Amino acid sequence: MRTEGRGAPDAGSPWDEIVPLLWMGGHHYRDQAGARVPVIVDREFDLVISLYEREGHGPGGGVEHRSVPVPDGPLTAEQLEAVCGAAELAVEAVGRGRRVLVRCHSGYNRSGLVVAHALTLLGYSTSDAIFLVRYRRSKWALNNSLFVDYLNTGLDVARLLTGLEA
Repeated sequence: MRTEGRGAPDAGSPWDEIVPLLWMGGHHYRDQAGARVPVIVDREFDLVISLYEREGHGPGGGVEHRSVPVPDGPLTAEQLEAVCGAAELAVEAVGRGRRVLVRCHSGYNRSGLVVAHALTLLGYSTSDAIFLVRYRRSKWALNNSLFVDYLNTGLDVARLLTGLEA
């Protein structure tokens, strides 16, 4: 599920390196001529974490692939736990020197949430993590204000608070 209507354009690249070995991307981008191009991951990465999947977009054979489907909208406690797990997996892989791509539909929100949380696990402040995601990927990254609220609250706390509503 993807929340429509925020007016974000397609990214200008298939993926962008946020910090060494940790990349963020989507399933489409606009090339220099302005054409919408599908992003097909082959073997550029050692681990691909997909928060959204589309048939035919890779990754290539032999690449570790983890599917963590979450919506681009309000998340349940279980979905927030899955986001935390994906961020921990990314941090572990980066710590072992592996190239990691975290991707979602546009490469802005769901992937931004996971990457920003991973950055906090790596020692960055939340504000620095959000800044880095937006600076390195796009000013449109993390345009889902709810995801920014989750990050500012702390995903573990947000997960506990969301679980109380159930």
